[in-house]
Amino acid sequence: MYIKIDKFKIKINKLDTFGKRLKSLRFFFPPLKEEGYLFEKKHGINTYFFCQSTDIIMTDKNDKVLYIYPNTITERIIFPKRKVYNVYILPLGAGPLLKVGDQIKRKGD
Repeated sequence: MYIKIDKFKIKINKLDTFGKRLKSLRFFFPPLKEEGYLFEKKHGINTYFFCQSTDIIMTDKNDKVLYIYPNTITERIIFPKRKVYNVYILPLGAGPLLKVGDQIKRKGD
């Protein structure tokens, strides 16, 4: 599956099992360039041991952007928020291209 934001085409890896969610980006040293991660049914996230900065996007069930956290550093907690259903972890530079209220369109589910 992938999403398209302006000129970026970002491959999205869905983290749907307990093991994948637990590992996610922890101790992942190469910087994200053309891929991102999706946590479904998640209302908050922590970035402990991410080892890199990322852009975090929080959306509702219909993938309408509710919160944008650009250039999120490691060891940060984003507490659970109401109405948030999906959390996207995207490479740096993708977050500022979105605005609150934009619709993210996933292709290739």
